[in-house]
Amino acid sequence: MATTLLPPVRDDRAPSSSADPRLRKPQKYKARKKKRTPADWIILIAACLVGLLIAVPFLLILVNSFKSPQDYTNGGPLSLPGSLYFDGLVNFWNRVQFPAKLWNSFFISGVVALLAVTISVLNAYALGIGRVRGRTWIIVLFLLANMLPQEALLYPLYFMFKQVGLYDNVWSVIIVFTVVQSAFGTYLLSSVYGTFPKEVLEAASLDGASRWQILWRIIVPISRPTLSVLMIFFFIWTWNEFLIPLTFLVSNANQTVPVAITALQGDRLMDVTTTSASALLGLVPTLVFFLIFQRTLTRGITAGAVK
Repeated sequence: MATTLLPPVRDDRAPSSSADPRLRKPQKYKARKKKRTPADWIILIAACLVGLLIAVPFLLILVNSFKSPQDYTNGGPLSLPGSLYFDGLVNFWNRVQFPAKLWNSFFISGVVALLAVTISVLNAYALGIGRVRGRTWIIVLFLLANMLPQEALLYPLYFMFKQVGLYDNVWSVIIVFTVVQSAFGTYLLSSVYGTFPKEVLEAASLDGASRWQILWRIIVPISRPTLSVLMIFFFIWTWNEFLIPLTFLVSNANQTVPVAITALQGDRLMDVTTTSASALLGLVPTLVFFLIFQRTLTRGITAGAVK
């Protein structure tokens, strides 16, 4: 009996290296660079010009701080100093007792930032998440209180602090700025907490968490980037305040850095180089503070941009 040899049958279902994308060799794709349009170049040039205009005053302060009065008289404010002159910095440091003024500004700004953020969180928790009747009108009232000019507050606050014995005391300025800053913080955080997901709060309540635990263990950690931005802004805003510290801090021992700079200005004579040195010393702490917390500020601003 003869046997016939059949040809081998090809299985078309077998995976081939050309059909299966997992078996293909990885291909290198070149990243395509996006070409800049004329509009992009115009925006870039405009941004550089605006940045240059912002930097010019700071550069003038830096140049004139290390310039002698003779160099300033001969070359003007735009000329470079012939040699570094440090007497302006030393004179301002010793004349106004700058370390004491620096500590007063740090203490007032730091305490105001902490208290204002804490009060803002408590108020916003009650208005944005709690069931307070007429909360819309209350938030509008906070906004109107923040819009009041400081000049309108000087007369009543002067007599109030005189009566309670807080005039020429750093706590008078701390109380005023805490109320003012917390009004803005309450308005901002109320709108943020109003959009807080209700499912998270309901789940925490079912697990047995109290309102106090929900606030400090859930809401505050989630909103920490926003609170960090508020704290940085409150610190810088309070540091740069001038009118209220000038009015309520009369003695030399309680004055802040912005108020101390005015001690160098007279009716008919003003030392430009020493004044520039004082402005530089007053600017450096806030600049260092901003550089230290720059990453925190950037994260807080972009926290709500991506879900």
